[in-house]
Amino acid sequence: MSIQNQSSELEKVLTFLNEIGINVIKKELQTSFLPGLDLGPNCLYIDFEKLLYPGDILHEAGHLAVTTSAERKIAGTDKMASDWPSQGEEMGAILWSFAAAKHLELHSEFVFHPNGYKNESEWLISNFASGNYIGLPFLEWAGLALGKVNAAKEGKEPFPKMLKWLRD
Repeated sequence: MSIQNQSSELEKVLTFLNEIGINVIKKELQTSFLPGLDLGPNCLYIDFEKLLYPGDILHEAGHLAVTTSAERKIAGTDKMASDWPSQGEEMGAILWSFAAAKHLELHSEFVFHPNGYKNESEWLISNFASGNYIGLPFLEWAGLALGKVNAAKEGKEPFPKMLKWLRD
């Protein structure tokens, strides 16, 4: 599916990121881990001409969102630790992007497309659809979401509802 066919979904994503405080900066990118996307200090750089999968924007935003505010300020710079993100942060970013897709009423396949996630997209979609939220302990620990037990104790809605979108 071309980006033109996903313009309404893309607009939803960009509006959402603006609302939660993740800046999106249009920029020509020569090389990047994902086509047309790169991380910067508290921002995403997007080269719309090279972007292949708009759903990847939510995953990359998830990396910024689950990272501490201090580390968000240095993301994409040589000041960021070379071992970032941790495995917990990676799983947290994956699950955060699922919650964001649900919040925006986008299909899971928008984020978890067949050409990403080391060919585990279907496995992730299946797990999340059945309520097996791999990475939820990390999101709870980071203060971003609550599992069913803790949500019931606190009288709040459980994941995939988020308490907040950005980690302190």
